[in-house]
Amino acid sequence: MSDVSRVRTTFPLVCPHCEKPTLATVTSEAKGGGDYEPPYLLELTECGNCSNPFLMVEEDYGHGWDGDPLVVWPRQQRPLSPNVPAALRREHEEARQCFSAKAYTATAVMVRRTLEGVCTDQGMSSPGGRPKPLFKMLEQMKDEGKIDGQLFEWAQELRVLGNQGAHFTGTSVSREDAADGLALAEALLDYLYVLSAQFEAFKARRAEAKAKKGGASHT
Repeated sequence: MSDVSRVRTTFPLVCPHCEKPTLATVTSEAKGGGDYEPPYLLELTECGNCSNPFLMVEEDYGHGWDGDPLVVWPRQQRPLSPNVPAALRREHEEARQCFSAKAYTATAVMVRRTLEGVCTDQGMSSPGGRPKPLFKMLEQMKDEGKIDGQLFEWAQELRVLGNQGAHFTGTSVSREDAADGLALAEALLDYLYVLSAQFEAFKARRAEAKAKKGGASHT
């Protein structure tokens, strides 16, 4: 277990309270760990902007504290809308859990599984329900107007990132790429299952109001 203290150390990050970039200062710490887990360091930290406290954790895998603190409180991730199918929410939540465990390559794989689940849920499969390559399913979604060119580009990048995670290449997925993959997958789910439905409801409501107004003008 590392003997290096982090008290008074500063870390650049985005505050989970004010959501602004800040230099956060460690004000106190506590060490733990056991036979079946690596040593860890809990760090009570203060935001340099809003002065609110939050809790971070670092781990020691034999080379000292890893220098990549993870905010464990307050929870930063909003829950997905219940409009997103439960199976897809489970896949995305597992991707989030992988990210929280700093398993960034596994995060990319779970993001790709989420993407495959989206395509299947949207009916992008061969006749008879046979599976199709993910690239072909994404192209079909674009051709059918379910996603536009920008979302297609996002989805393709998620597919490539997932391939990087799924195949051994000697190169792991970075924390930044895993975080961006999670955010893009969440944006895609919101677009398909929340915003699109909300827009359709908006159009239907407007059309109904227009029809009522037209009917009233002829009475």
